[in-house]
Amino acid sequence: MSITRIWVYLAEQPLLWLALTVGVFWLAKQFYFAVRQFPLLNPVLVSVAAIVALLAATGTPYDEYFQGAQFVNFLLGPATVALAVPLASQIDTLKRALLPLSIALAVGSLTGILSTLAIGWALGIDGQMLLSLLPRSITTPIAMGVSDQIGGSPQLTAVFVILTGILGAAFGLPLLGALRLRDPIAGGFALGVASHGIGTARAFEYNQQAGAFSGLAMGLNGTLTAILVPLIVWLFGLY
Repeated sequence: MSITRIWVYLAEQPLLWLALTVGVFWLAKQFYFAVRQFPLLNPVLVSVAAIVALLAATGTPYDEYFQGAQFVNFLLGPATVALAVPLASQIDTLKRALLPLSIALAVGSLTGILSTLAIGWALGIDGQMLLSLLPRSITTPIAMGVSDQIGGSPQLTAVFVILTGILGAAFGLPLLGALRLRDPIAGGFALGVASHGIGTARAFEYNQQAGAFSGLAMGLNGTLTAILVPLIVWLFGLY
């Protein structure tokens, strides 16, 4: 049997893409540790690039890929809820830092939205593209819902969200180090606000406490941004 026929047979099996997704990410993770966690070789970025290349090389439509890999997408919900577990052990610290974290959340959320708006205008971006960019700093399911609500493209928004998360995971910790910000609570919270789930995963690699507060920031920023983005769109007449 030729290689082509073998591939056609395997491509018809829905679990093929699930197995490949998990396998590619595992290999990307091993490679990431082998290069001493070099920021630009983040396993999410490497595995996404590898899977896109594989889909292009085999001529596989995304819908066909997603049919097999959708179980990974389903697990995003339980994984997000599970972020509450490490946070539970930090409840006393959370109570003491409630006011500064609340201020940081409000400032960070507004900065993310307004800076995106300002940069978009400076680059001549408008219309649906600009609306799709605005919710880029929150987790994908919420961002896509917000984008659809304000007239953006949920598919474009998903791409921007992933790129934002990858960039945050790659450069967030080095930037915080350059700014001499050593507090894991502040650093983790900043990563969660700016780069949602991918940044949170990177925060957990750095420190358990940083990861817990990054997960908190991700959830709170998703809620606040879902309120602020439609309001800002209305205030600036972007509909």
